[in-house]
Amino acid sequence: MNLLSPAATALIYLVAAICFIIALKGLSAPGTARRGNLIGAAGAVVAVLVAFFSANLSNVPWIVLAIAVGTLVAVPTARRVAMTAMPQLVALFNGVGGGAAALVAGLELTDSAHGSGAIAAIAAAAGAFTVLVGTVSFSGSVVTYAKLQELMTTRPVTFPGGQYVFGASLVAAVALAVSAVVVGANGGSNGLLLGVLALVSLAVGILFVLPVGGADVPIVISLLNAFTGLTVAASGYVLSNTLLLVAGTLVGASGTILTRLMAAAMGRSITSILFGAFKPSTMVAAGSGGDRPVRSGSPEDVAILLGYARKVIIVPGYGLAVAQAQHTIRELADLLEARDIEVLYGIHPVAGRMPGHMNVLLAEANVPYEVLKEMDEVNPEFKTADVALVVGANDVVNPAAKTTPGAPIYGMPIMEVDDAQQVVFLKRSMRPGFAGIENELLYEPKTMLLFGDAKESLSKVVASVKSL
Repeated sequence: MNLLSPAATALIYLVAAICFIIALKGLSAPGTARRGNLIGAAGAVVAVLVAFFSANLSNVPWIVLAIAVGTLVAVPTARRVAMTAMPQLVALFNGVGGGAAALVAGLELTDSAHGSGAIAAIAAAAGAFTVLVGTVSFSGSVVTYAKLQELMTTRPVTFPGGQYVFGASLVAAVALAVSAVVVGANGGSNGLLLGVLALVSLAVGILFVLPVGGADVPIVISLLNAFTGLTVAASGYVLSNTLLLVAGTLVGASGTILTRLMAAAMGRSITSILFGAFKPSTMVAAGSGGDRPVRSGSPEDVAILLGYARKVIIVPGYGLAVAQAQHTIRELADLLEARDIEVLYGIHPVAGRMPGHMNVLLAEANVPYEVLKEMDEVNPEFKTADVALVVGANDVVNPAAKTTPGAPIYGMPIMEVDDAQQVVFLKRSMRPGFAGIENELLYEPKTMLLFGDAKESLSKVVASVKSL
């Protein structure tokens, strides 16, 4: 028995949709992100409760069991995941969402209740679209997870004729989707076609992501997130659920916008990111470094550079996140400011492995928002900086983005740390960054390298600054 009338259901769904819109607005700024996230979660809870009270649900025990299992898996995972692994978690969640939408739509369309005619054709088209794109999102997200987790190589994976195999698989998937629509519109059983479509789409998703290099994987995650949003919207039509239509459309639109913004921050086009690996490379090999000399220093040397500077710009990267050194870098910044040294943080749009990664990390250490400067704002400041302190970043400061045509990051706007009087790199080793190319800035005479774990190195620098 329905406890809510259709009018009440529609009204509450409208409230939930408004919550999702407010949540997206809140997530657009670090200061309001937490509140926005809570509002979005509240909207989702309301939507789930309305589904229980407004519909005649069968198999309620199984539904409750599934929710319980999902909660038992999700809550500990979300609490224990390190900030460095957050992009991988986002990729997995996104993939599960796409796979779930595809599964639900496929099962719904195997039901003969849709009948035949124009309405059945539209429902079949929405369902086939959901199965195709949702399955692509699922398998593609699994590959992005494997790349970010370094369970497989982060370099582009290509093979002779790979672009043709991908093209043929995509054509086959579209042909199967059209066949499923035709059969469904005529009242036939399209369960087998949808099953084959799902298998072919799994291959399409894998082939879609394999050629993408590690530095571009976060952009692909955002694109796949947009795909998942579109599948949720389409499944909302199949299930006659307005809220799914609204929520899916919001995710699809915001994911598309974010993908374009990230690509612009990388100075790349979407097509070059997705299919650039199939083009012949014109990049001149940078070499492995070999016995080329670098100027390394001790924590005491770095402390002297910093302690007697007038202006220091800190450029955090993924290495800082791995070492969980955000609190130590804040302590160092406080010490320098106590010596009347101006300290700024330069944040690249894709620092770390996802947008906002560094902002969230530094917020954990209570770094004030006003000292976090975006790339366009901070780049002119390097010319007046005595020291640029690069902590665990590489690709976002690599001059190859400006000087080496054909490099994976060529054209990407970078933090212009080479304009500073002195550059200090905190690195574990001379290993290249996530893009897999050498950074010539490491060999410049004005560059000093401090090798080791970022947190341990910064702790020693802090101790040395205190003794100045």
